[in-house]
Amino acid sequence: MTTYLLAGGGTAGHVNPLLATADALRVREPDATILVLGTAEGLEARLVPARGYELLTIPRLPFPRRPNGDALRFPGRWRTSVERTRGLLREHGIDVVIGFGGYASAPAYRAARLEGVPIAIHEQNAKPGFANRMGAALTRFVGVTFAATRLRHARVVGMPLRREIAELDVPAARQEARRLFGFDERRPVLLVTGGSIGARRLNESISAEVAVLLGSGWQVLHITGSRSPVVDPHLDGYRILEYCDRMELALAVAELAVSRAGASIVAELQALGIPAVLVPYAVGNGEQAFNARDAVAAGGAIVVADAAFDADYVRTELPALLADRARLAHMAASMSSIGHRDGAERMADLVAEALASRSAVPTSAA
Repeated sequence: MTTYLLAGGGTAGHVNPLLATADALRVREPDATILVLGTAEGLEARLVPARGYELLTIPRLPFPRRPNGDALRFPGRWRTSVERTRGLLREHGIDVVIGFGGYASAPAYRAARLEGVPIAIHEQNAKPGFANRMGAALTRFVGVTFAATRLRHARVVGMPLRREIAELDVPAARQEARRLFGFDERRPVLLVTGGSIGARRLNESISAEVAVLLGSGWQVLHITGSRSPVVDPHLDGYRILEYCDRMELALAVAELAVSRAGASIVAELQALGIPAVLVPYAVGNGEQAFNARDAVAAGGAIVVADAAFDADYVRTELPALLADRARLAHMAASMSSIGHRDGAERMADLVAEALASRSAVPTSAA
């Protein structure tokens, strides 16, 4: 019986593929022990136990970005974190560590290397984070979501998707979605979403010109997120939600999406063959622009800079795209050509390879 340790967390972008992979391993090996290593502060503290998996925690330890007191204290805290993780590996008899990035992954990779435990890695974003860049130097079993990802030993496995997306019967779900959202079966639907907290520019630009979009013969499903000031104008064919707890149905009903370019949503759009206008988040390390590259190169998506996605774009450029059904059909086929619904199973295959390669690894001081 195998004992797996899946390490990662902090955000949904790390936790969801971790849980999807855990579920795939559980299906393959019902008697396996599956543990998750995370922090008490991250989203994993709520989602992992809710999914039925045991969570082991280590202190949250951000890597210092500037010379200060935290930087001086970091080496000692790092050694303590690694030693704590080594103890967990020995205590639970861990056979393989599977990392997904985030605060818990880096100590897990180092501890696994010192204990001679094989490592498998999944990188969600096209621009890898520090933990996975470090981990990729310690193993050749590195799965990535996007072909554009530059990471040592990377091979494309796709994004481990939740079962509701991976197994979605789109035609049947589309009928259910039209009933749920109150849409006319004869008119196509544009999905607009900026993520759980919303995207101000997307929300305000769409809201300002939604009458133009409706006038083009389309309906609009607008998921605003939690921080949006947009007010529902109660127009026929315009459905506005702060949050959608049936996101698989929102995707099923969409014939075009306007979205941020987070790794998860881009992977879902690709997997389901939904053409997209992607508006990468302009703040941070620019990872969303990298996430869009494969879809754009394949011809399945258009990228619009955040500053350029304004009311004028929605009023002039977007209706022209909505009217070009041949182009949209080509974009949909292009998205499907690079999408993977079986990312969790492909990642589980990679983990099995790591397990099969297990061999003694010399240890050294942390």
